[in-house]
Amino acid sequence: MVGALLRCLGSRRSLFVDGGKWGKQFAFSLFSSSLSFSTNGEETGVQGSSFKVFDRDLKRKQRDRAAWLADPSDSFVDSVTDNLLDRLQDCRRTFPTALCLGGSLTSVKRLLRGRGAIETLIMMDTSHDMIKRCMEVEVDSSHSNLETFYVIGDEEFLPVKECSLDLIVSCLGLHWTNDLPGAMIQGRLALKPDGLFLAAVLGGETLKELRIACTVAQMEREGGISPRMSPLAQVRDAGNLLTRAGFTLPGVDVDDFTVKYNSDYT
Repeated sequence: MVGALLRCLGSRRSLFVDGGKWGKQFAFSLFSSSLSFSTNGEETGVQGSSFKVFDRDLKRKQRDRAAWLADPSDSFVDSVTDNLLDRLQDCRRTFPTALCLGGSLTSVKRLLRGRGAIETLIMMDTSHDMIKRCMEVEVDSSHSNLETFYVIGDEEFLPVKECSLDLIVSCLGLHWTNDLPGAMIQGRLALKPDGLFLAAVLGGETLKELRIACTVAQMEREGGISPRMSPLAQVRDAGNLLTRAGFTLPGVDVDDFTVKYNSDYT
């Protein structure tokens, strides 16, 4: 099946932190309990998008399970992650403080390899098991001076102070958020001036063969159709989202990956 991957670039917050005494002090200086931004017009600390596509609690449980079942070195995820991190080498500036949002934390940690000259890296995910697994991943000893912190948090409610980050990376995670524009706006607010927002999400053509098969089967058996797969953004949608979130110099490109399965039950 063919998966279309959208990469988004734009320049310009339940907290668990591991990193010793200094790490706790760092957490208090970086994280804030200010209200999260939501695009439904209500400024409340718990209110998100009014239309809920995903059950975030169920998604967290699924990620807890996937943390121990997934292949630790998935070739597809590694390819996407490596291509995404390559963008850091196109930038002349460095990114001392970076936040990596949930999706492919272990791959980002393994494949970063000093790119972006990151000094402090915060790994955040809604899943405690994903964070635990990420902590166990070994990295190249030549980059052991990188200080890494681990946070349990939600992309939809980033408890991050404004203008506190140089870089935000999200690899294959944002397409599961209910309020993607709100999540992007929070990311922009958390970035310092001239900061970089770097993300990879599954595109609208992903698993189109499966979508067609489900549609045809349901039409034949039930005489109608209902959504069977997650809604995904098209290229134009991604560009509009970046602009709506207030990013300057936005850029979107597409990569196609063909994944073959041994059987229908894989």
